[in-house]
Amino acid sequence: MNVLIIGGGFGGLRLARKLSKKKSFDITLIDRFNFHQFQPLFYQVATAGLDASNISFPLRKVFHSEKNIHFRMADVKSVDIAQKKVISDVEIFPFDILILATGADTNFFGNAELAACSYPMKSTVEALQIKYKLLRNIEDALYAKDEKQLQSLMTIVIVGGGPTGVEMSGAIADMRRFVFPKDYPELDFNKMKIYLLEGSPRTLAAMSEKSSHDSSEYLRKLNVIVKTGTIVKNYDGSTVTMQNGETIESSMVIWAAGITGNVPEGIDKSIIVKGNRITVDRFSKVKGAENVYAIGDVAYMETPKYPHGHPQVASVAIAQGTVLSDNLKRMEKNLSMKEFEYHDKGSLATVGRNLAVVDIPKPKLHLKGFLAWIFWMGLHLFLLLGVKNRIAVFFNWIYNYLTYDQNLRLIFRVFKRTKHE
Repeated sequence: MNVLIIGGGFGGLRLARKLSKKKSFDITLIDRFNFHQFQPLFYQVATAGLDASNISFPLRKVFHSEKNIHFRMADVKSVDIAQKKVISDVEIFPFDILILATGADTNFFGNAELAACSYPMKSTVEALQIKYKLLRNIEDALYAKDEKQLQSLMTIVIVGGGPTGVEMSGAIADMRRFVFPKDYPELDFNKMKIYLLEGSPRTLAAMSEKSSHDSSEYLRKLNVIVKTGTIVKNYDGSTVTMQNGETIESSMVIWAAGITGNVPEGIDKSIIVKGNRITVDRFSKVKGAENVYAIGDVAYMETPKYPHGHPQVASVAIAQGTVLSDNLKRMEKNLSMKEFEYHDKGSLATVGRNLAVVDIPKPKLHLKGFLAWIFWMGLHLFLLLGVKNRIAVFFNWIYNYLTYDQNLRLIFRVFKRTKHE
């Protein structure tokens, strides 16, 4: 049976690995990158805490010992369900079973100027572009011609108060406290401003109210200016304009305010719902399509526990990949398939050095501070792919903790992004 998986993220990779021992499946995994990216640590690459290679793992290496899995680096252009083929930039791939695990990209809500001028963080390359811009701005601040230009270069605006925005704000605040003053003694970093703008009434809205409160308090202690109930209307490269008319002068905006599913051409538009997600049933089967499935961020599945769809997080994608692999094996044996239900094991976010929040639903438990921070680090080390990566990340963290420093503040011009890139 020819199984074609589009996407080497958390869901697609879990599915491929679970099917790899079943020799009756001939599996092709397609991704536009030749490596798996560990998205929860993008912000540490962006703030010079980790090297990009520490959170990336070659997809071909994952399957060195598996003879029934073939990886192809390709950019999918469209899907032809009727003809059972996928058209890419390099080849046409036939399939018996197709799994869409294409993930999600940054949602700029149709604002082209925002997309051109702000910095998203949904890939390793984008994280490196943020690092370049952040360090370049501080370098340029040394040559500022007036106070207005200086303040603009030393003002960072992060839009979106979810885990990405909170973690990014805290990491930059730590750089302002421990790193930048030593690197740039000529500059007064009391003037550096970090804004976190969130449209909803609280940060970490998907977590408990305790976590929201604690994260906001931690950020304020780090002198991050937190503005909730604040919707960004536009950013032109120099001025952030809010819906209420307020403005902030800034040379850098990091956009973490929403995601939209990566739906390939050829999918029936009538089954695409809010957030650009594909409607699937309880078995991850795409509505109205035979032998086509979708998992992870791109999939929209309603269940009794989640009547409005599942959260777009790695743990859901991994769980859906696991259940779908079991169901495909059952289908081959003409056994009935099992419905998917997500069992939330908890959520967590780090805010800065020794600061994090953790929510565990069963038993209902809330952790904060140093203990939550240790818990956060341990879990992320466990989830990283590859022993070498785990060791590298662990020793980087130990070094950073003991020295109050990050040693990856390298400015590579190759990561300079043009305005319309």
